[in-house]
Formats: sequence, C-alpha cells, structure tokens
Amino acid sequence: MQIVAALFQADSLPASGGVHLSAEIIAVPLLSLLLGYLLGSIPFGVLLTRAGGAGDLRSIGSGNIGATNVLRTGRKGLAALTLLLDMLKGTAAVLIVRAVWPGFEEVAAIGALLGHLWPVWLGFRGGKGVATLLGIMIGLYWPSALVYAAVWIVMLALTRYSSLSGMAAALAAPIGAAVLGRFDLALLYLGFTLLVFFKHRENLGRLIEGTEPRVGRAKAERATDA
Repeated sequence: MQIVAALFQADSLPASGGVHLSAEIIAVPLLSLLLGYLLGSIPFGVLLTRAGGAGDLRSIGSGNIGATNVLRTGRKGLAALTLLLDMLKGTAAVLIVRAVWPGFEEVAAIGALLGHLWPVWLGFRGGKGVATLLGIMIGLYWPSALVYAAVWIVMLALTRYSSLSGMAAALAAPIGAAVLGRFDLALLYLGFTLLVFFKHRENLGRLIEGTEPRVGRAKAERATDA
C-alpha cells in the first residue's frame, strides 16, 4: 500500500525532485525483494547435513532440501534444526525489511518464499516452502501463523502425510487471514498457497494414486516431500 501512496505523492511533487523520488520508489521494493530472496535462498538443509557428515542431501531420499528429507538421514536433530532455520529465515526477511523500509515487508515476504522455492545457488531447485511460509506469516501477522501451524500439526498427526499436511496448512492460510479480518494478507497468502501447491504437484498426484509415503516409513522409500 505504501508503494501506491508514494506513486500518488510523486505526481504532486515538482518535476525537479521527480527523478530522485522515482529512483527511490523503484530501489526500495527491489532491495526489499532482493534481501528477502537472499535470506530465503539459504539452503539450511543442504548446509547442515553436509556439516553434520550426512552427505549431500540432494542425493538422499527424495533429493528435496527440506526437513522431511533431512529426517530420512536418521538425524532427527538436524531435521528439527532445518525446520527451525527454514522458518526463521522467512521471519527474519520480514522483520528486517519492516525495520529498515517500513511498508515493504510483504515484498520481502514474496522474495523469501521465491528464494526458498528457487534458490540460485542450487540451480533453482529448492524446497517446497511449508516451513518458510510459516516463518513469513509469523513476521507478517502472527495470529494467522497460529492457524497455519495448527492445521499443519493436526493434519500431520492424523494422516502422517507430510505433503498433505503442508498443503492443508497452505490452503488454510488465506482462509484464516480472511476470518481474522486481514483481507489484505488473504490475497497475498492465496498467491503463496498457489506456489506451495505448484511445488507439491507430484505429491498431489501420488496422493490421488495412493502411492505417497507417510512420515516414519522406511528411509528406502523415495518420494518428494514438503
């Protein structure tokens, strides 16, 4: 909303200051997006498993860089730390930009999720965004994150499907924001939901076919995950 307001203000200012203001209007959202992307693109799962002597995560299990695949290494501590850091990088992106460039935290949120999903360092082959999206929501509006987390945990407990619980949580995000009266965030969350579903499209196919593995099965079973 601040971007739109700034654009209207630019029309009312003298032409002498228009060039400087226009550059600022362009630079701040771009920097917010870039900062969010750089934080979101940190592949904690890959870094932690390599540092912990568990090998290259991309050659293990599903090859995904998220916490569920880290769990397939048998290192529960690394999986929990991956989940936490993937979440916190989303929160950090939002809070840092809110402190430096107030009003552009939603731009940083978009960058953070895109960075996690398509990190340049890994040839744009990233994770599926469930934990990072939770972290983003904590930074943007924490009550909506509680709805998201509750759906994620309950669905995982009931079904043991990591992918299904992640998609259910993502679907609940815009609905929860709307119920809580944050219709501005509901639209943003809807876009995030579509991205999460897109990254889970193979999982969705296996869920329909009944071939999607559940959390806790043998590590030998290969599948993509949340």
